[in-house]
Amino acid sequence: MSNPTPGIAAPTHNISTTLAFERTRLAYERTMMAWIRTSTSFIAFGFSVYKFFQIELQTVPTVPMVIGPRAFGMMLICIGLLTLVFGSVEHERDMRALRKHYIDMPPSLSSVSSVVLGTLGLLTLVAVLMRA
Repeated sequence: MSNPTPGIAAPTHNISTTLAFERTRLAYERTMMAWIRTSTSFIAFGFSVYKFFQIELQTVPTVPMVIGPRAFGMMLICIGLLTLVFGSVEHERDMRALRKHYIDMPPSLSSVSSVVLGTLGLLTLVAVLMRA
């Protein structure tokens, strides 16, 4: 194990403790992937609603609505992005707490997925805002 603080001995763990940390880390990763799936669903459904009604309303006369499909789609995309932000913040907090005790923890790959989805979600929101 690497020692992050000179002069202070790194904690040594037996195999049971190491495996317990690893199980906890994997549970955090699964939870983050659930956040990502939920966010993806909101973003995809929001964009789908927007595009479906954009195409559908071209052939039907415009009916006055309290909230239109564009606004509804944008709300769903924003909810998806907020969900992703909340999940990412929780994941980072949990991983930081675990890293205090489990120094040799590998980096989180679900965080990379989160960044990619966040970028795609923002591009989707911009596309809806620009009426693509």
